Amino acid sequence: MTRYAPGDVVVVPFPYSDRFAEKRRPALVVSNDEVMSAGFLWLVMITTEQNSGMDHDMPIEDLSAAGLSSPSIVRPLKIANVEPSRIVRRAGRLGAEQAEAVFEAVRSFIGRRSPAKPRKGVS
Repeated sequence: MTRYAPGDVVVVPFPYSDRFAEKRRPALVVSNDEVMSAGFLWLVMITTEQNSGMDHDMPIEDLSAAGLSSPSIVRPLKIANVEPSRIVRRAGRLGAEQAEAVFEAVRSFIGRRSPAKPRKGVS
């Protein structure tokens, strides 16, 4: 089985969040070996820069190293869980500093709620 590492840019049929369909697109691996050993990869969406505009979008600094041909962004708010066999190919890698910024963004969304917006009935 091919191994994928955090920071790898892969091409995968990425699922839409609003319908039962998917689109082949680049995505960033954000999960570690433990997740891969269980038979899964956690990926965040990569899309063209023209689709930018959501909070937390991050422009990709080194397109060539990432294996991308047009200005693109990482969208840490859109995460998918896929089986490694669904990966079409590895395209490249994000630079270590930029990859770490994406990982930190993803970590910031896990298991936390904003103190400014407490959920009703939860103390």
